[in-house]
Amino acid sequence: MIPPDPPKPLDARGAAVLRELVEQYVETGEPVGSRTLSRSLSRANSLARAPLNLSPATIRNVMADLTEAGLLFAPHTSAGRLPTERGLRLFVDGLLQCGELPPEEQTTIVQALETRGRSLEDTLAEAGSLLSGLSDAAGLVIAPKTGGALRHIEFVPLGHDRALVILVTSDGQVENRVIQIPPGLPQTALTEATNYLNAHLSGQELSELKRTVDAEIAANRTELDSLAEQVVATGLATWTPGGSRSGSLIIRGQAKLLADISGQERLAAIQRLFERLEAQETMLKLLDLAESSDGVRIFIGAESDLFGPAGVSMLVAPARNNQNRIVGALGVIGPTRINYGRIIPVIDFTAQLIGKMLG
Repeated sequence: MIPPDPPKPLDARGAAVLRELVEQYVETGEPVGSRTLSRSLSRANSLARAPLNLSPATIRNVMADLTEAGLLFAPHTSAGRLPTERGLRLFVDGLLQCGELPPEEQTTIVQALETRGRSLEDTLAEAGSLLSGLSDAAGLVIAPKTGGALRHIEFVPLGHDRALVILVTSDGQVENRVIQIPPGLPQTALTEATNYLNAHLSGQELSELKRTVDAEIAANRTELDSLAEQVVATGLATWTPGGSRSGSLIIRGQAKLLADISGQERLAAIQRLFERLEAQETMLKLLDLAESSDGVRIFIGAESDLFGPAGVSMLVAPARNNQNRIVGALGVIGPTRINYGRIIPVIDFTAQLIGKMLG
């Protein structure tokens, strides 16, 4: 998709009116009129901006210019105006003021994401729930493909027909999966499967290990009994469907996004969006987008072909470890009127924290 030509620079009055209108829209979701803007601009606000005394008539003229420039539009016959996606982009890129995340919120996030005793997936899932709660939108977390050599695999019994598979990579990442096993499987079969796999690791990546094990079993060169072979095959398949693992996607708080969207057509578009996000190629494309940026990237409405006409925005940031390698990506999906100034520092801080914790 060819991006539209960038709008011409705004003068001081145009910038002030657009910024105030977007902030009012983010707060209420309703069209904003000239009288409302005149009153709010005339008052000093929490960001210490100087009051700007403009009459409603003057503001109407400014709004007409902004509408002609494609930054505002009038919904139906309303006297008020709403920002277009182009207007939101100009606001985000040039007019948005993000404050520092308050220390008490930083502490809350740090405590919520304490990693002691948690797997990578559990930590990222908690981060998704946290972002959803703080943004009142859908939290999006992507765990990348497990890379690097393996250090340890273990099978732990959970009951008569389930076992926990623990996989540890050479860089310290831990992942857990629950698998189904034959009822009444003896502990010796789990022990035998664990010992066999760890003896064959030899610094291999997971895909390489699976190929080695498949070849051993096919050639009948293993000393495993049939039950232990089944445990091994099931445990590896948990991570390597089709011989490779592309990563995992975690979405929390979908209902919050759906609750803010009205109209059957837009609801259907949101449902299609979630279906697309669950597709591996879309998830990996999101990872690529996060990888190309060190901070929070913002996609508004139809700017990205990932969304189509769904009318939502996505904010996403990479989580990098001490070696600057991506260990995940975090963000939110919400309506285009999401509170950008509020959620950007939350995402940025959380992504940096996850990177440090997993470094």
